[in-house]
Amino acid sequence: MSELLTGMESLNGIHTYIEEQMKAWKVPGLSVAVVKNHEIIMMEGYGHRNIDQGLPVTSETIFAIGSSTKAFTALAAGILADEGKLDLDKPVKEYFPTFKMFDAFATERITIRDMLCHRSGLPRHDLMWYNSALTREEIIHRLQYLEPNEDFRAKWQYQNIMYMVAGYLVEYVSDSSWEEVVQNRIFTPLGMTSSQFSVDQTQLQHDFAIPYILLEEQAKPIPFRNIDTIGPAGSINSNIKDMAHWVKFQINHGIYDDQHIVSKEMLQAIHSPHMVCDMTEINQNQTNMASYGLGWAIEPYRGSRMVYHGGNIDGFTAHVAFIPAEQIGIVVLSNLNGTPLPVLIANHIFDRMLGGEVEDWSAQALEKMKASEVEIKPTAEGETLPDVKALVIPLTLSLLHFMGTYEHPGYGKMVVELDEGELRATFNSMQFPLTHVSDLQFELYIAVFNIKTSVTFQLGSNGHVFQFSTMLLFEPGTKEIEFVRIENNNERSHSFQRGEMHGS
Repeated sequence: MSELLTGMESLNGIHTYIEEQMKAWKVPGLSVAVVKNHEIIMMEGYGHRNIDQGLPVTSETIFAIGSSTKAFTALAAGILADEGKLDLDKPVKEYFPTFKMFDAFATERITIRDMLCHRSGLPRHDLMWYNSALTREEIIHRLQYLEPNEDFRAKWQYQNIMYMVAGYLVEYVSDSSWEEVVQNRIFTPLGMTSSQFSVDQTQLQHDFAIPYILLEEQAKPIPFRNIDTIGPAGSINSNIKDMAHWVKFQINHGIYDDQHIVSKEMLQAIHSPHMVCDMTEINQNQTNMASYGLGWAIEPYRGSRMVYHGGNIDGFTAHVAFIPAEQIGIVVLSNLNGTPLPVLIANHIFDRMLGGEVEDWSAQALEKMKASEVEIKPTAEGETLPDVKALVIPLTLSLLHFMGTYEHPGYGKMVVELDEGELRATFNSMQFPLTHVSDLQFELYIAVFNIKTSVTFQLGSNGHVFQFSTMLLFEPGTKEIEFVRIENNNERSHSFQRGEMHGS
């Protein structure tokens, strides 16, 4: 049963609606909290936190909130700035003299405010840190080798590594870890007693959600993804009880239970636009008028300012949103990878509570999704498609020649090996198949992101493979990442046990 406190009249029938949409989107578990005028008027769990064991979602079920963590990092910086321990507009290099980025001007001028509003000039470079064993210090050191694709401060580009650096700066000026700052200055005063910083901690609790992904239209469990190193960008795990406190604090001008956690002026700056961005959620006008503050996106919604942030990490999707002028806040947490349902439900609840027309956001999104899945029609009568097989240039080198360890100074090492006659790349303890396409070109499949990208090997003047280039970034203007061979692996005897080693 739901925990209803006050003012539920506008949400009559909401439980049935949510359950119906969960079935439509095949979401195993979901939890929803609604705040109105500083009171929690709805707090409900739906579906299962663990399908195999038949365990239900409750108001205490812990989910990963992914990038909704960024608002906590921004607030931690804001609290320290209020106290004079941190200047949001002081160049980071004045705190860390050895700090270095690829762009010399950005090295000298970038501030924590720049990092918190995503205007560093860097594309995502997520594969550099994803699933790696690097420390925060090692990632910061490698920043100098990660190329930007935009000028510093010229454009908003979402960037997780910069948020980790911002969290590291919070650590530096407070003489304690980012986790300790968030715990002591945010979680504890807000009564967020179940929230923590690692999926390793999550799995020690009595009530936590299992992560799922849709495979062949069925929700299948997947492993938890530990992202502790990049923590300030997305490692917090929480439940709707705690997150309801978080939203109450946001719409009460930085005050919680008569405690002034942060100044009203600082919170207003955090909630205010800094950069125009494309992080738009579905809105009734179908227009992109979004901007980004510090850890929050801002967008007009039915004539009011909506402040929000989503979160996605392996097997979990979250959405936190509030409309300050109406004193309404909503949190939706789910245990399905990349589902739009948290946003759709939040928008539906906002519509109900604001009065007037209620959009069928879910039906519209389902229709768009189905339209995008329509098979590509054949070419017009009389037209012929090129014979793809005829265009393929056979591989003239033995696959053995491609084996070895390749390295990029920022991304690190990628090892190319043979597995049952096929090439395989290992990077950050993840394995990616390499399928021959044409001559020295292969296709790399990154299953965790469902990405297929090209890999082109290059030969030196001696006819030996000495490097490869691959596109691991997909923002406009990005370049291929070049990995140079660092060892000459011509010892083939250990590989012959797998049989024929030549390409077709």
